[in-house]
Amino acid sequence: MARDMITDTQQQDFLKEQFRREGQLWLRWYGRYCEPLLACRPPCHPPTPHHLRLPTLPAAPPAPPPAPRPPAPPEPPPLGPRIKEMKPVPPDVQALLYQGISHDGQGRWRYLRARAGLSPEDKYDEPITSSFDYGWQLGPTQISVHPVPKCRIDSFFRRNGAFALLDPRDVAL
Repeated sequence: MARDMITDTQQQDFLKEQFRREGQLWLRWYGRYCEPLLACRPPCHPPTPHHLRLPTLPAAPPAPPPAPRPPAPPEPPPLGPRIKEMKPVPPDVQALLYQGISHDGQGRWRYLRARAGLSPEDKYDEPITSSFDYGWQLGPTQISVHPVPKCRIDSFFRRNGAFALLDPRDVAL
């Protein structure tokens, strides 16, 4: 029987009474029919030992000898001295590594902040990746005196979040 959602105390009291009656009905049935059902059931015998024995398997044949391994390929010859991509770290910046611990804002944390503050031109001799090509040796960036217009921000982003209904004018297809 499907039960509706319990919304008030009258329905809650009704369900409590219903559960209690179902439990009493089950106990009465069990008291009346339990003994006759158990009496007609066949008696339980303990299992005999031959049922408990596992079957024996024939002995496994001996394992074949392992196949010989092919010889390892020779190591390639060294390509020569490694070319350093980065310029060496200045001694005063390298000394930051050994002063204090990162948890206190010193040590490795301070060293990495100092290295991140350097421009790529100060850290590398030449551009390493293609992303370095754009903006390589452009110099310091300048912040615009005029801010980004608010109307561009309002028209670019959705007004009511990601799951908002689309405006009929926004149909792309």
